[in-house]
Amino acid sequence: MIGVELVKLARRPRTWAAIGLLCLLPAVVAVFLATTRISPPPGQGAAFLSAVLQSGSLYPAAALALVLPIFLPIAVAVVAGDAVAGESAQGTLRYLLVRPVRRTALLVAKLVAVVVFVVGAVLAVAGTSYVVGVALFGAGDPVAVVRALPEVTGDDGGVAGTSPGGQQPASGPGGSQVGSSDAASSGAAGAQSGGQVGADTGDSTAAADPEAARERAQSSVSSLSGEALSPTDLAARLLGAMGYVVVSMLGVAAIALFLSTLTASSLGATLGALAALITSQVLVSLDAAASVTPYLPTRYWLAWIDFFRDPIFLRDITAGLWLQAGYVVVLMLAAWANFTTKDVTS
Repeated sequence: MIGVELVKLARRPRTWAAIGLLCLLPAVVAVFLATTRISPPPGQGAAFLSAVLQSGSLYPAAALALVLPIFLPIAVAVVAGDAVAGESAQGTLRYLLVRPVRRTALLVAKLVAVVVFVVGAVLAVAGTSYVVGVALFGAGDPVAVVRALPEVTGDDGGVAGTSPGGQQPASGPGGSQVGSSDAASSGAAGAQSGGQVGADTGDSTAAADPEAARERAQSSVSSLSGEALSPTDLAARLLGAMGYVVVSMLGVAAIALFLSTLTASSLGATLGALAALITSQVLVSLDAAASVTPYLPTRYWLAWIDFFRDPIFLRDITAGLWLQAGYVVVLMLAAWANFTTKDVTS
């Protein structure tokens, strides 16, 4: 049954159209950045966009920040919302259930197909954006990257620490405060100030001896805290961020799939899921809703940015994983209870 659902997913043109559009947006943004060499001001725009001019290997992270707030949730909601409701609207669900097919097995197969779509979409966005980023911006000049990002360490409280020399880092973009995941884009924008030699890094060696800086940062990029990341470390953090985004989108899929078992309209299920996400986003930004904010599905979506801090901030990441797991378990149990007792007549 799972194989049948995967084949159906692969044969639908909208599957590839959705993935193609998700990959197209970061590519278009990269072309504009490469041709104009104008990045967003520090603290503005998607996370990491200010750093990609110095290191194209960071562009997969910027691409995730571009597609996550709107486009990726829409694509997931469309696929998951059509999983059951689409079959019902076309009149194929009743004939499918006439066969000796258990409803639980069918629902699990639908869920697996949605998970495969989410994983494939995230991998496609990250893979294509890496190729585009390195092709247009290069892997990154080690000296430029070291000078661009301040050497700041942080803790879960979000207050920046001191530089390795024990002195306070110079004030500037990303230098005085390293916020939580909700304000991570301001910390990510530190690379925009890359023309300052030594002043933003607190590293007098880098200013006095460019060769020493080049040796120090060879084949490296910097974390949000200014520490050099080796290619292996960067790849591991990217994989962690991608995994977190996948789990976050599974929460969206659970909402849409549950609604798909309640209605025969795939459009209704999709719009219902998007309405729930929009409501969540509005309440997250509302101080008066602080009592329910920790339980909203979009509350910790940006926590994946904490993978690029040194040390990694695990508080919001862990909270986000538990929250999405709760949504998936509760909503899938509700979908199972409804679907296995539903009178399918259409």
